[in-house]
Amino acid sequence: MNNDPAVLDYASYVPTEGAVGKVMAWQRRGAEICYLSSHRSAAAAAIDKSVLAAHGFPSGDLYYRAHGEGYADVVRRWSADVLVEDDCESIGGRARTATSEIARSAGQAVPCVVVPEFGGLIHLPDEPAELLREQARHKSRSRLMRYLRLRRTG
Repeated sequence: MNNDPAVLDYASYVPTEGAVGKVMAWQRRGAEICYLSSHRSAAAAAIDKSVLAAHGFPSGDLYYRAHGEGYADVVRRWSADVLVEDDCESIGGRARTATSEIARSAGQAVPCVVVPEFGGLIHLPDEPAELLREQARHKSRSRLMRYLRLRRTG
């Protein structure tokens, strides 16, 4: 697990190359974009909201885990059709992903697409329906939840 304190400087995060364009493409094709923050309070999640806005991401609801909730709870409560997230390599790997939590818990299955951390979204299809085929290829309409994991500057 990464113990670098800069990992916690969320306001300094920047998107990976092509991420804004990809999320905009999904929205243009009818996807309702929402974001999932790692934070557990509205005040902390507001930092993520400002980072998204500063980098030109499409507007959308930002969800976070309330007291006692896990990522799976939030994703299911929101009724996401697809979850796109990275593999959380710098904070412990796949075991720390929302995808892993969804797989381990009882409840409605949610298709998940997991990309390498800092690998970006540029290689994913522009058509939201294709994400379901992408998910099927990796074994892991279009309401998309993008787990907010940007990369640090510097």
